[in-house]
Amino acid sequence: MKQLLTTLVAFFLLTTTKAQKGLVPAQYQSIAEAYGDLNKDGIEEKVVVYNVKEQEEEMNGIDRELIIFRKVAGAWTIWQRSLKAVGNSRDGGMMGDPFQEVEVKNGVLLITEAGGSSWKWGHTDKYRYQNGSFELIGYNNTYGKLCEYWADFDFNIMTGKIVFTKEYESCEEEGEQVVSKRENETFTYRLQKKITLQNRKDAEVQIISPKYKHELYL
Repeated sequence: MKQLLTTLVAFFLLTTTKAQKGLVPAQYQSIAEAYGDLNKDGIEEKVVVYNVKEQEEEMNGIDRELIIFRKVAGAWTIWQRSLKAVGNSRDGGMMGDPFQEVEVKNGVLLITEAGGSSWKWGHTDKYRYQNGSFELIGYNNTYGKLCEYWADFDFNIMTGKIVFTKEYESCEEEGEQVVSKRENETFTYRLQKKITLQNRKDAEVQIISPKYKHELYL
């Protein structure tokens, strides 16, 4: 009887593993995973970022797909997926692959990317599952260049509050960075259209700050 139970358990695990592998195309390669309760049901979901092909092309790079799995009857099943939530492996410019990490914190899905060369940027998208979809609820973008300026654009999409700061700097001969001017403004902006995990890169949103007339992009 013990041997029979062992055999049945092994068969179940093997079948489940094969079923999970069959959920995504064979050429997909996982590059990052995160776990957390995203729909507040007390059960962790699994978030995986995949390369959609095995080998990077010189010009086109590799696109990514983000897939969220949840457990049904003890097995992982696909719940949500998006080809627009994570950028291409070439989107980072001279710094290379822009993808940094995917996290789940307090039920919020965070995706961080960064890139550039002498001019650098780094941003984080924050999604929450609500109203039947993963909605973008927050965005932070830091960008600039050494000896030129550094700017921080923080957008709480739920409240509409934007905090924008910009520090202009120069560098002395010894390499010391000196801030010559600071600009700070806080204002409110409401998106005209909801941004979700699935339509994230459909259109770029431009926001003009009311005081200093900076062009901000979401």
